[in-house]
Amino acid sequence: MRNNRIWFMFFASAVTAAAATLAAVPATAQTPYDGLWNVTIVTKAGSCEPSTRSTLTVTDGKVSAAGSDVTGSIGREGFVKVSIGGAYANGQLSGNAGSGKWNGASAGVPCSGRWEASRQ
Repeated sequence: MRNNRIWFMFFASAVTAAAATLAAVPATAQTPYDGLWNVTIVTKAGSCEPSTRSTLTVTDGKVSAAGSDVTGSIGREGFVKVSIGGAYANGQLSGNAGSGKWNGASAGVPCSGRWEASRQ
């Protein structure tokens, strides 16, 4: 009986210490791809602009751009899924770079191409 009581006290102390340690660690929702990204979009087919460059911000895995209707996300594994003014892009980030494909339309004519990104 005494051994069970000692074991219980040890277990309760360990659980209390672990809970105190976890409470002291600040909660962060930051993802590995948060930050500013330089993106180059190149049209391969259709009548959209041949090439554009912009800077996108990733915060907590969500993609945005000042003054733009960009929406999307980047998963912890780097999978990209973004919508920009009726165009859709997907691809993969790894470390400080990434690339993928996009498709959309200009004046009702389909366009598509590739994009490349690098972290600032």
